[in-house]
Amino acid sequence: MAGRLYTKSHEWLVVDGKTVTVGITDFAQSQLGDVVFLELPNAGRKLDAGESFGVVESVKAASDLYSPATGRVTAVNDKLAGKPELINSDPYGDGWILRLEMAGELPNDLMDESAYKKLTETGA
Repeated sequence: MAGRLYTKSHEWLVVDGKTVTVGITDFAQSQLGDVVFLELPNAGRKLDAGESFGVVESVKAASDLYSPATGRVTAVNDKLAGKPELINSDPYGDGWILRLEMAGELPNDLMDESAYKKLTETGA
């Protein structure tokens, strides 16, 4: 599976072999507003697909972050501790949140870009 995939809870993921890079979508960051703080897991933590792994806080709201795949956290984006606004300015680049070493298969409910766009436009 190539390209970026999306979850119903507005996380994106890119899979490279067994490594999964995770962030929140441009749609999600625009709904949240200016991100001011992130609470993220430590490297080494095991996550199940759909499990909450942290919180993103903005000037408007706090929102849970959910793992799009099962695996072990191998890296957390340290830049976000000092510059959480990277999530707003570059959600698909420097604003990535964490990397997982995937265990097992990807969940079947992930969406491609066109399906995710339909979700955000229709809310269904």
